[in-house]
Amino acid sequence: MAGETAVETPVVQDNKIEDVVKSDKEAIVEEENEAKLNEEKKDEEKKEEKEKSPAKEKVEKPKRFPVHKQDFEKDVVYLYSFPRTPQIPVVSAFCLKLESWLKLHNIKYENVDHKMKMRSKKGLLPFVELNGEEISDSNHIIEILSEKFEKKMPMELSAEQKNIQHAMITMVENHFHWAVTQWASRDINNMLKGYKMDLATAFGTKLPAALVNFYFKHTYLRKSMKKIKAQGLSATSNEEMEAMGVEDMDVLSNMLGEKQFLFGDEPALLDLIVFAQMAPIVFVEKEVACPLRDHMEEKCQNLVGLVNRMKDRTWGDDWEKATGEEMDLNPHIPKPVVEEPVKEEEKVEEKKEEAEEKKEESSEKEAEKKEEEKETADEKKEEKEEKK
Repeated sequence: MAGETAVETPVVQDNKIEDVVKSDKEAIVEEENEAKLNEEKKDEEKKEEKEKSPAKEKVEKPKRFPVHKQDFEKDVVYLYSFPRTPQIPVVSAFCLKLESWLKLHNIKYENVDHKMKMRSKKGLLPFVELNGEEISDSNHIIEILSEKFEKKMPMELSAEQKNIQHAMITMVENHFHWAVTQWASRDINNMLKGYKMDLATAFGTKLPAALVNFYFKHTYLRKSMKKIKAQGLSATSNEEMEAMGVEDMDVLSNMLGEKQFLFGDEPALLDLIVFAQMAPIVFVEKEVACPLRDHMEEKCQNLVGLVNRMKDRTWGDDWEKATGEEMDLNPHIPKPVVEEPVKEEEKVEEKKEEAEEKKEESSEKEAEKKEEEKETADEKKEEKEEKK
């Protein structure tokens, strides 16, 4: 029709639902998200369980110290040394020096009976353990303990005297010492008979004496001879080694003179070291040949006096307890009083005495009873006669 405007009617199309095909990557992401949610859920559940259940106390494991003695007492020095002998508390001069120093300064210490089985980490004896730490080398030990316990030798030295002491200590420990070691190591009988050593007891073994002696000779004594060789003295004869030791003794004897100690009336570190190095010579069994001991007794009697004065000053009565038959490893530590058990014979005698005492008491009572009965009968008889 004219004049009419044509209007377009919109065409309504049906909505098509298309299935979305998921890619592999999207599927993996969804699985990971689900797994994460599950883990978070489990963590929350565990957390709730922990909150409900009482908290367990943490048990700390005891700390292990790098020492042999784990149950140590604070500030007690545990000494690892060579064993006792009937002639001298310890044949090693360095061990004797250290133990004598501990005694001189009244430091609390304990000798550990290790049956010659233990050495320091450097393979040395003596060594000590203090508060869970190991200290080795006798001179280093004395230096550390002097600082720790604030101990000094009785004699205070001047600067010049300290220089002299340093030189003389070097002579005694690095020269005279090897003369003594060579004498002790060149013949096993010098050790066994000279100090009356019982190696089976020292090593804590029940092996035959011949076998233990063989072991001692081919280990300890051979090592000592190797050390002498390392000092450049392997070609030196026995007589030359003895002459070397005699010369050192003469020097020390001249230095000592008429004095009580090498620097005066009180001992210095040099006195302690001379004592430790010469005591193993002074106390060798008299029947055993020892040229160094003989020279000291004949020509250097003042050194013998010094050794005995230092022995009394440092060890006192402990020397006798640590040698002889007793050979007490720790004579300075009081021993618990143990009551001796009563012997069977004594018990039998006591029982017999008790039985006899009871028998006497019963017989006395019976006699008294009879006497009373007799007196009663006599009284009754008298009463009857009076009535008549």
